[in-house]
Amino acid sequence: MEMRTMDKLGIKTSLLGFGCMRFPTLPNGEINEPEAERMIDKAVAAGVNYIDTAYPYHGGKSEIVVGKVIQKYERSSFYLATKLPCWNVSVLEDVDRLLNEQLTKLQTEYIDFYMMHAMNWDLFSKMAKLGVVDRLKELKAEGKIRNVGFSFHDSYEAFEKIITYTDWDFCQIQINYMDTKDGPGMRGYELAEKMNVPLIVMEPIKGGSLACFADDITSMFRKMNPDVSTASWALRWVGTLPNVKVILSGMTTMEQVEDNLKTFNHFAPLTDKEKETIESIVTLINSRVKNGCTGCRYCMPCPAGVDIPANFSAWNTYHMYQNYNVVRWNWENQIGESKQAKNCIKCGKCEKACPQHLAIRADLEKVQADMDKKEFML
Repeated sequence: MEMRTMDKLGIKTSLLGFGCMRFPTLPNGEINEPEAERMIDKAVAAGVNYIDTAYPYHGGKSEIVVGKVIQKYERSSFYLATKLPCWNVSVLEDVDRLLNEQLTKLQTEYIDFYMMHAMNWDLFSKMAKLGVVDRLKELKAEGKIRNVGFSFHDSYEAFEKIITYTDWDFCQIQINYMDTKDGPGMRGYELAEKMNVPLIVMEPIKGGSLACFADDITSMFRKMNPDVSTASWALRWVGTLPNVKVILSGMTTMEQVEDNLKTFNHFAPLTDKEKETIESIVTLINSRVKNGCTGCRYCMPCPAGVDIPANFSAWNTYHMYQNYNVVRWNWENQIGESKQAKNCIKCGKCEKACPQHLAIRADLEKVQADMDKKEFML
């Protein structure tokens, strides 16, 4: 198993971390506990020593299942990560209440890596004013937490303000070869590296988007190596970055566990030629964007209730990856019938407000036609 040293903390972690957000489930939606346990056991036996969960995962059940499984392991043999659900913190006393609840669920006396969960600037500002950062450091001194950090979902500018707010032990961000300019992106990576803050990376495969492509892109990966999965290239791309100390993979099947172990038990950084090929793949994927909507939302609100930026985002993503399953949940649930393009009444209000002068009404017709047709089903 590829290991990485967090010099700042004086510890070694497995580069592959077991993410416990996507456990296998039963038909009733509950976690398939025997299979989840079997998967964790397989990973741990192969050298994975970082297990990541969170308060809301699987409706609050993930921490409970993890707590049961880890009882069989020597506590000092692995690192346990979970997160403070800051949206549930209204007063400072909530921090201790929630942490104690998590310690009970996890059946442990301490958390190795404890994060303020899903930080954006507004939420972090609220937590800072309440004194949450200082309280977490006090809990660290008390031994209930070993390392204090944050996970992040916002712009680079917000990331810069948060990471420079205090001396963090670590932080967790999303980065992959398609998201080098989104969110913190590579600028955020470089800032964390400069500040000697170890990075944990989530969504290295972009929620599965980088695991299954149409034939043209798949063939480009196969030419480099026909014997490895498409997903492994995304993992290796992230692992090639030296300040990435753990790459989280939310594994749902034993096949995914075995494939990840194959990648990390014989880990090799990308060669220059491999990097060039992936860069050409990124260029090809981005060339499939259907319109240049930036999500500025000047077109909103729509009198007919259409979420115009969300429709264009789903449409662009669908064509970029040529895989309806990548956008299925977003299109069918988050956007849903009431906010889909078909509800457009062609009033033209949106086009008058659009700073990019997009042909919104015509494009919305194309959105609905393409999404209804579902031409790309992988």
